[in-house]
Amino acid sequence: MDEREKLRKFRELDDAFAEALRELEQPDNALDIPTGPPVRSLETLDEEERQRQREALFEQRLQALMQDYAQPAESVSHLLATLKSLGKIA
Repeated sequence: MDEREKLRKFRELDDAFAEALRELEQPDNALDIPTGPPVRSLETLDEEERQRQREALFEQRLQALMQDYAQPAESVSHLLATLKSLGKIA
């Protein structure tokens, strides 16, 4: 990239920055500032990790029980749907 192109891009960036500053100074201006995803606390991340571990352990225990009692996934799914419809599980 030659020097003229660099200077042009710098001016465009400088103009855009100056415009953004002017918009910030206007008290009645409702800006649409893009933001990223919300920041989660370490406590929240730890709780999510514990929840994933509990779900993985449940899945392992369920698979072992299904194997021990020779129950296919469809049968267990039907049983869970029935229990849920009866209000026995949430």
